[in-house]
Amino acid sequence: MVHSPHEPDSASGERAPPYGLAPIRLNSIYLFGTVNARGSLQERSPSLLDELEARSIAILREAYFRVWPLVMLWSMGKDSTALLWLARKAFFGDVPFPVVLLDTDMELPEVYRFRDELAAAWKLDVKNELCPPEASIDPTLPPAARAAARKTAGLRALIERGKYRGVIVGIRRDEQATRAKERVFSPRAPDGAWDVKRQPAELWDVYHTDVPDGHHLRIHPLLHWTEVDVWRYTQRENIPIVPLYLARDGKRYRSLGEKNITVPIDSHAATIADIIAELETTTTSERAGRVMDHEAEDAFERLRTGGYM
Repeated sequence: MVHSPHEPDSASGERAPPYGLAPIRLNSIYLFGTVNARGSLQERSPSLLDELEARSIAILREAYFRVWPLVMLWSMGKDSTALLWLARKAFFGDVPFPVVLLDTDMELPEVYRFRDELAAAWKLDVKNELCPPEASIDPTLPPAARAAARKTAGLRALIERGKYRGVIVGIRRDEQATRAKERVFSPRAPDGAWDVKRQPAELWDVYHTDVPDGHHLRIHPLLHWTEVDVWRYTQRENIPIVPLYLARDGKRYRSLGEKNITVPIDSHAATIADIIAELETTTTSERAGRVMDHEAEDAFERLRTGGYM
């Protein structure tokens, strides 16, 4: 069980380091190495993946100690599953906040199966938030964007009911041009709206974590990763994935979404190593299989300013 900062501290106020690889931050410098049985750190030079991991773990811990109540979204995609893995590392095997699927009843069967199996294996506090019907969503949105906006409405209901002040999300800057404008700790209005022109500066890893009552923060620990970084980390750490990412009969899902608004791409990448090799040469967008990205030039931007992930 991980100690909560919202409960009394122990006498020392310190935690014993775990055994194994340890990213330790001292005066804004990350040291890497192996912690031996006496708790001593044997330093070594960090790899890029080590540095990405350490920064994400620091962000998760910062969120946990500064923002409460906290919830994490899990779509079962490669990014949010890697983020769950990082959360387990950050809190020594535990995930000390609820993990939520914004469920439209339109996920692929393999995705639901993966959720159930991994939730049991990792002992996650998984919750299902059923999203409102499409009939209740803004009719001026294009069809696929309107279907996707059900998750915005579901998230809004989740935050209002749980009074969450922080929502952890596994988005990355390189995914899409609008997401490239994001902050790590992104303030949101009571309805979830995002004002891209009024975001606080984030210099030297100093984050703005205070928001007025009724507002909340979107917290993005993977913002600095790239698609291939996630796959290389998944390969190195042997993180489970939904099998739909791997090619079968010349098709695979590069980005996982609801079955009514996501299609597979042409690919023969049948292993994670194949995916990494494919990404090193492809010129196709990661979101090529997302139908809403092809409907209207501003469709995704409208979704994001309205509160979409």
